[in-house]
Amino acid sequence: MSPRLLLRCSISLLTILAVDPCVAQSRTEDEFPPAKFITRFPYQQFSGGIMVVRATIDDFPDTLNFIMDTGSGGISLDSLTAERHHLKTILSDKTVKGIAGIKPVRYVYHQTLHLPGLTVDNMDFHTNDYEILSEVYGVQIDGIIGYSFLRQYILEVDNDSLMMKVYSPGRFRYPRGGWTLRPDFTTLPIIPLAIRDDHRCEDHFYFDTGAGLCFLMSKNFTADSAILDRKHKPVLTEAEGLGGKALMSLTVIKALHLGPYVFHQVPTYILDDEYNVTGYPGLGGLLGNDLLRRFNLVINYPFREIYIVPNGHYKDLFDYSYTGMSIYFIQGRVMITDVQKNSPASQAGIQSGDELFAVDNNFSHNIQVYKNLLQNAGNKIRLIVFRDGQPQLITLKIRKIS
Repeated sequence: MSPRLLLRCSISLLTILAVDPCVAQSRTEDEFPPAKFITRFPYQQFSGGIMVVRATIDDFPDTLNFIMDTGSGGISLDSLTAERHHLKTILSDKTVKGIAGIKPVRYVYHQTLHLPGLTVDNMDFHTNDYEILSEVYGVQIDGIIGYSFLRQYILEVDNDSLMMKVYSPGRFRYPRGGWTLRPDFTTLPIIPLAIRDDHRCEDHFYFDTGAGLCFLMSKNFTADSAILDRKHKPVLTEAEGLGGKALMSLTVIKALHLGPYVFHQVPTYILDDEYNVTGYPGLGGLLGNDLLRRFNLVINYPFREIYIVPNGHYKDLFDYSYTGMSIYFIQGRVMITDVQKNSPASQAGIQSGDELFAVDNNFSHNIQVYKNLLQNAGNKIRLIVFRDGQPQLITLKIRKIS
């Protein structure tokens, strides 16, 4: 399956927190008023743990889909969504950086974001083309909510009930049984991790709820640290992000330590990071939401804290399946757009341009359902594909990465 590495935002923003961190450090916790509950609302979780919330902007009645993303340094709108609502965009002198390139940024200024039970005024949205993300998840992705929103509130994320709660900044009592991370901040949270494969190594990584994968390291970091066991045989796969697609290697590392929590045999992507979205040499890569969804979170930017507590998904098995094909929802059809050489898909005779019509007698045409069915490492699965208008029955043996 393709990783869902979303764009990294390099927009320069003033790091002004709702509670001034310099003041916070000079005062005891009891001196702050208690955080006040504001609202709660559900969210959807897609492949890789991506969290999508529903919201509206200004006085437009259309309900939009936003990814809640600690890996975004601002807040953004899909360029076609902005055009559909006749919003005026203004070119800025800033840029946004993603895995497939660097682009100048256009802004829609002074908009109002309406979440259920919460209105946030005077938001400046930068615009990007998110068509590829809509094709990845099979629903229209209208934008990404990141630092510009998160810096103003305390956000509690319950990955068991798929509910979010929003609180005003202030004294907050975390639930028992978890661990408090104290990230470094630019506009993105950066946390220390210890990883073990050929040997043990410690470095800093982005804490990224907008990345639909478990763990990612830059190729430069893996080379300089010599962290990977030479016995590993990575396979090629594909990622989607700003500007298009990029090839990655996919492998498994022996252990990852997040605070006191240890995960073994973690699927890991290696990015040949041409545009340095991972921030090397200062950072080694990122920790994504396919691992983070195993915790309930309290994202407390005002006090520069993220609290994590294991939830009911903590012991979920990782996805080790590998097909070597990428699938997208394009114009109402699930399409196979890329097939890697010598992959299980290519060996089964699958071709780029095939329409994936059914997976093991499931004819739902739901890309999320199909992706889940393809997470079946080591087994054979039957596919019906249409090629040149003709149906073909194909047996695909799904490889297990190692």
